[in-house]
Amino acid sequence: MVTFQLKQIDVLPGQRVVLRHVNWQLFEAILAELGEHRTIRLAYSKGTLEIVAPLPEHEQSKVVIADLLKVLLDELDMDWEPLGSTTFRREDMQAGIEPDECFYIQNHALMIGRERIDLSTDPPPDLAIEIDLTSSTQLSAYEDLRVPEIWRYQNRQLQVYVLSEGRYIASSTSLIFPDFPAIEGISQFFALSRTAGTRPALKAFRTWIKERQQAQERSSELGGQF
Repeated sequence: MVTFQLKQIDVLPGQRVVLRHVNWQLFEAILAELGEHRTIRLAYSKGTLEIVAPLPEHEQSKVVIADLLKVLLDELDMDWEPLGSTTFRREDMQAGIEPDECFYIQNHALMIGRERIDLSTDPPPDLAIEIDLTSSTQLSAYEDLRVPEIWRYQNRQLQVYVLSEGRYIASSTSLIFPDFPAIEGISQFFALSRTAGTRPALKAFRTWIKERQQAQERSSELGGQF
């Protein structure tokens, strides 16, 4: 049997390494050895461990999409708790994942001030964001952890996947924003950020949301007159 240490592996930006037949104890040991302050991301599902090193474009994309989401939540007067790239894992499900970004929204109140999360008793994040530029997210780990919704940015498109009967299905609308064109708006202004810059895009997005809300209110008022 050939053995090696983690320090012998170099994962360059934009690359990934897949290790198979990794038991839970080894996965936990790898997490401990790597520590929390690192740039690589891990995904573990039933013995398969994926190690990914993101590109700068990946990091910029996740931050801007998350910032656009925060603007939307703020304008719609919805509370949230951001958990970033927290490591979520459950030994009984043999699954572990580190999202690019994640948010508690419906369950935000449960996470206020929390420093430790135990998914055997705590709910998973309501929404995870994944930026897939050089590889595809391992959805099986998310399915095992029962994360209700994933936004995946892939091939320059923001796609929504919702959990249905234990499996993810593509959806045209978000569970969190069923009555608002969230994906349309975030996609539009994320594209704007790549040409006009982040701050102008965020500012324009906030204005767009307010205009959509005002239009909906006027429509409701007119409908109520008949």
